This record gives sequence, C-alpha cells and structure tokens, in this order.
Amino acid sequence: MFRYIVRRLLQMVITFFGATFLVYALIFANQNDPIQALAGERPITESQRLALTQRYHLDEGFFMQYWYYMKGLFQGDFGTSLTGRKIADMMVDAWPVTARLAVIAIVIAALVSVTAGVYSAIKRGGIFDNLSLVVTLVLLAMPIVVIAPLFQLIFGIQLGWFPPTATRDATFWQLLLPAIVLACIVIAPEMRVTRTSVVENLRADYVRTARAKGLTRMRVIWVHVLRNSLIPVITLIGVDLGTLLAGAIVTEHVFNIPGVGFNLARAINTEDGPLVVGFVSILVILFLFINLLVDLLYAALDPRIRYE
Repeated sequence: MFRYIVRRLLQMVITFFGATFLVYALIFANQNDPIQALAGERPITESQRLALTQRYHLDEGFFMQYWYYMKGLFQGDFGTSLTGRKIADMMVDAWPVTARLAVIAIVIAALVSVTAGVYSAIKRGGIFDNLSLVVTLVLLAMPIVVIAPLFQLIFGIQLGWFPPTATRDATFWQLLLPAIVLACIVIAPEMRVTRTSVVENLRADYVRTARAKGLTRMRVIWVHVLRNSLIPVITLIGVDLGTLLAGAIVTEHVFNIPGVGFNLARAINTEDGPLVVGFVSILVILFLFINLLVDLLYAALDPRIRYE
C-alpha cells in the first residue's frame, strides 16, 4: 500500500505540472490585450500600460512567464490578479462558498441516485424503473447551460420557491437550488450505474447463499448487495467531482454566487490570466487528491482489492 501511494503521488506531481503548463499555454495563446480587456472601454495611459506590463511580465516570453508563476507558486504566492487583489485572498473568500455548494450537490446526487437506482433494480421492468429511465435520458440530454437558467426562471422567479440569486454570505436555502442544478448533471449516470451494479449483484451466488441461510431480502440488499454495488458508484462520484467543478462555473455565474466558478468566469471574460491559472491550479490539486482517495476507498469496500 505504501509503495502504491508513493507511486501515485509521483504521478500526481507529473500530472500537476502537465495540467498547469497546458492551462498556462492556453491562456497565453488566447491573450489579446488583457490590460484593455480589464479596463473595458475606459482609456489607459501609456504610463499605466507600461507599469502593468512590467508588473505582470507581459513583455516577456511564454516560458519566462510560466517560470515566474511556478516560482511564486512554490513559495506559496499565487500571484496578483490584474485587478490588483491577491489571488490567495480571493481564494479564501471564494472556496468556502464553492465547497458548501459542492458538498450539498454531492449529498443530493448520492442520496437520490443510490436510492432510486437500488429501487429501480429491485423493481426492474416496472413503472418506476421505466420512469427513471426516461428521467435520466432527459437529464443527460440537457446541458448545464440549459438547466441552470431554466431552473432559475421556473423555481426561482416564476414560482418563487427558492431565492433566484445568492449573496456573498450565502445560506443553505440560497445554495439549495444551485446545488440541485449541479446534482442534476451527475444524478443520471450515477443512478444508471447503481441500478446496473445492483442487478448484477442480485444474481450473484452469495445472494442465493445468504437467502438460503434465512436472511431477509431487504437485509441481503442493503447490507451485502449494496456494499459490493457501491464500488463502481464511488468511482463515478470521484470522476463526477470534476463535472461538478466545471458545472459550477456556469451555475455560480447564473445564480451570482461569489465562488470559484464565478471568479473563473469573470477572469476568462476579462482575460485575467493570473487569476485563471491560480484557481485552476488549486482545482487540479483537489481533483488529483480526491481521485487518490477514491482509489484507496476500494480496499475498504472490497477486501479482494490489494494495492502493491
């Protein structure tokens, strides 16, 4: 296990450098005039342009800019946004909001998908199973850019069930509708994977053995079948975290939530390269460690899995 963790950590280091390099290269290639993009239609004097160019090394080549960024990153300095704010301070303000939103979305998605998936497997071929199939197909066909404004219009504005926007100190109630929107983009695949896994395990030999020993059907399902069925579901949840983080860019922008996605969307619009790369770097680290945690959970759920 120790050698496996060390090997994975080394792979994570290589992946981190590769991901940050690609993101930095894309930002560098797409930069037109970030200083003017930040100012909008307001005029910028030559002295202001020269000072900002020297401050952010915009007059130097790509590799030198990347070197300055990585040098500061290893010193714990995420740099300064083109607005003049420290990126680290912006992360401190944004991450708690996005973390709460992501946790609520993951809990909603897991509860709905696992419960509905198990029930669909038990009642396969029935009305609920067919209805859940239709719902999952509809959710899979609707991208986040459609679901977010549609839910905001219907449930937030027309019906008034939820707040249509969120404040900086967003409450649970303000984050609930955006969390449901985020959960919708991962519920469908998680539900189908849960159903398929449970159906396969219900046909396994150990289920017939447990029933022959006198265990009730519900105890066999919720104690034995569910544990084995959760292995692919947990894998998918770990992968879906990346989907949630990507969906948060649209969702937070639509619901005006001042989180990571909101800051990324604004930074992309204003060509604020340092801010984009700073936030994406943290997202890459978070995604890598969560994938490592998911892999380690395999051994806890399935004793047959051993890492060497």
